[in-house]
Amino acid sequence: MSEQTKAAVRRFLEFFDKGDLARVSDVATADFVDHNPMPGQSAGIEGLKQMLAMARAAFPDLHTTIEDMVAEGDKVAVMNTLHGTHKGEFMGIAPTNKKVAVTGIDILRIAGGKVAERWGYMDESGMMRQLGIAPPG
Repeated sequence: MSEQTKAAVRRFLEFFDKGDLARVSDVATADFVDHNPMPGQSAGIEGLKQMLAMARAAFPDLHTTIEDMVAEGDKVAVMNTLHGTHKGEFMGIAPTNKKVAVTGIDILRIAGGKVAERWGYMDESGMMRQLGIAPPG
């Protein structure tokens, strides 16, 4: 089971990298729940589409590197790094054209080969420092 759940997470992250909103139902369940939504993000699968569209508009070259992944039962913990260039508005911040590498950790519950729930953390303060919005820390 752990290899199947890891494969579902890889597909989910590949979907995120490609930004193909039409494929969201291939990688997430219809009743998807994001327990850590972005500010203003809608609930459910529509919220997932909204988050992806916002991220891709702000960082059009967005791509993910999986650093580590552990699976147990129907859950997968994945540490990843998001890479991208800030080319569009992001959370009210005008484009800076700066490159960022932001570490995050997600716990994803898999059901039927798709992501059903997400709990996540992203190093937002580190990203703000890289964008020049927050002082070096």
